[in-house]
Amino acid sequence: MRKPLRIAILAILLLLATALALWRISKLPCWQMVGAVTCRVETDEKIVALSFDDGPTPEGVDAVIDELARRRVHATFFLIGSKMERYPEQAKRLVAAGHELGNHSWSHGHMVGRSQAHYRAEIARTDALLRAAGVARPVLFRPPYGRRLFGLPLAVEQQGYRSITWDVADDVGRHPTPAAYARDIVARARPGSIILVHPMYRGNRVERAAVPLILDGLAAKGYRIVTVGELLKREKPE
Repeated sequence: MRKPLRIAILAILLLLATALALWRISKLPCWQMVGAVTCRVETDEKIVALSFDDGPTPEGVDAVIDELARRRVHATFFLIGSKMERYPEQAKRLVAAGHELGNHSWSHGHMVGRSQAHYRAEIARTDALLRAAGVARPVLFRPPYGRRLFGLPLAVEQQGYRSITWDVADDVGRHPTPAAYARDIVARARPGSIILVHPMYRGNRVERAAVPLILDGLAAKGYRIVTVGELLKREKPE
């Protein structure tokens, strides 16, 4: 094999390896290359934050809001701007019930390798709808799919937001029944955890059915459930 060809092949392999490494880094929940990200809070208190992603949809809000109210629990909902535009009353229902709303981008598209203008627009359009729903000062942002590298974290901080991920995420593929799904969530929770559940869409039947089991399971283990914002107040100073 000629030397120029070997060099070209090695260069291509290096580029592929770099791209794969960056792709894996982009979805690490507790670390990012630029700026700060919070996946949990160090605390000695037996408290956890419960967060829900996507929507809002009538189906998802209906399934969750009453279960939370019965137990006098408030949670954090990271909402998609385009869905809020379609269902503005659902976001207002959540605010009226005392829940915390966060920004989950406008389109819920992949947010890696895009322009700063794109990131700013995704955040700002959703921010406007959060304020219209009654959130005085939105400050929490969750990246779609948890993916981010350089540009998105910078845009998040520049627009006054804080990046929030999770350390306990739902996995319906491994736990396909509500009981198994809930047991997995509860077993992995620890003081200061941020728990992620997806209840909003037609395919999320298992997740919706698991919500009361998660709430009761956490309570049985002595955990108090709070919003992400409340959990952040328990952060230990560095």
